Amino acid sequence: MLSRQFRHFLHQEYSVGILLIITAGLALFAANSHLSQYYDLLLNLPIQVAIGPLDIHKPLLLWVNDGLMAIFFLMIGLEVKREVIEGDLSSPAKVMLPGIAAVGGMVAPALIYTAFNYGDPVGIRGWAIPAATDIAFAVGILALLGSRVPASLKIFLLALAIIDDLGAIIIIALFYTSELSVTSMVIGAALVVLLAIFNRAGVKQLTPYLLVGTLLWVCVLKSGVHATLAGVLIALTIPSQSDQKKSSPLKRLEHKLHGKVNFFILPMFAFANAGIPLNIEQFKTLANPIPLGILTGLFVGKQLGIFSFSWIAVKTGLAKLPAGANWLHLYGLSALCGIGFTMSLFIGSLAFSDAGPGYATTDRIGILAGSLISAIVGYMLLRYSGTKSSEN
Repeated sequence: MLSRQFRHFLHQEYSVGILLIITAGLALFAANSHLSQYYDLLLNLPIQVAIGPLDIHKPLLLWVNDGLMAIFFLMIGLEVKREVIEGDLSSPAKVMLPGIAAVGGMVAPALIYTAFNYGDPVGIRGWAIPAATDIAFAVGILALLGSRVPASLKIFLLALAIIDDLGAIIIIALFYTSELSVTSMVIGAALVVLLAIFNRAGVKQLTPYLLVGTLLWVCVLKSGVHATLAGVLIALTIPSQSDQKKSSPLKRLEHKLHGKVNFFILPMFAFANAGIPLNIEQFKTLANPIPLGILTGLFVGKQLGIFSFSWIAVKTGLAKLPAGANWLHLYGLSALCGIGFTMSLFIGSLAFSDAGPGYATTDRIGILAGSLISAIVGYMLLRYSGTKSSEN
């Protein structure tokens, strides 16, 4: 009976969001109890992989952020490719409203954060932190509302979040790279060409792509470009054509990764990055420019950007409201997109990687506070938004 109920829970859309809340809570408990020293020891546990001259030596935290998150971005890349080919991003009409909303949802939070941190050369690095949306949390909370909201809102949210993730990938590639190794980049480029050759030659087995993709991840890691981008490059080369006997390699790989990413990688990332000491002094830092800029960007910026850009798009005839949705639905969803959590934590780890532990702590407090307030307000707005569609 228990195992059947557990399997039923795992198949619910909200299960990932609940699991992330639990793992983040465990991290906060560990960081604020007698377990804190063991929590720190675990995150700093050195792990080394050496094959001949190749030597990768990192603490567990960086294996999670650079390694496991590359698999997460591989799945995101597969989702984006599939949606562009045959899904909610496959035509201009389908992509127009979520695309415009996603742009507003990235621009407004970034501008608000920048306004708070304009004079700080270190703090300004975090401008992209509030521009991110955590798709797992947002979809999970939307699923809790069930039939209280129209099904079209979920499609809109998924499309918006996918475009948002694509924007985050571009931001990471352009703004969060370190010193570049030309040799590693040249080898990596050759491996991408090899993957493209596999695709053009009609190779449908996943093993060659994953073996070459692993080498590509090592090259990207050594190049100075963030290693997670290797996941996106691999995804773009996975064949999307199916044959008569089985589904396409893209769909097979996406299916295989879905459970592993949602129920292991994302919770592992949340556990590794959400553990911050909470005390009166830490809460006082919410008034500092970095956490305040993040909190305001997530809670105010996301609402302002997504809703205002959507309103303009609908009123000018560029797009239409999702079927069965009204403006209060859209405003509630805009607030819900202020849940930055996983992606915001990830971008924050890149932005302040060499700025000292003080910056990492304050940025995470702003992310947790902004995401929590956005989740509560977004849920309440959607819960009492009614079901009757308004006129466009």
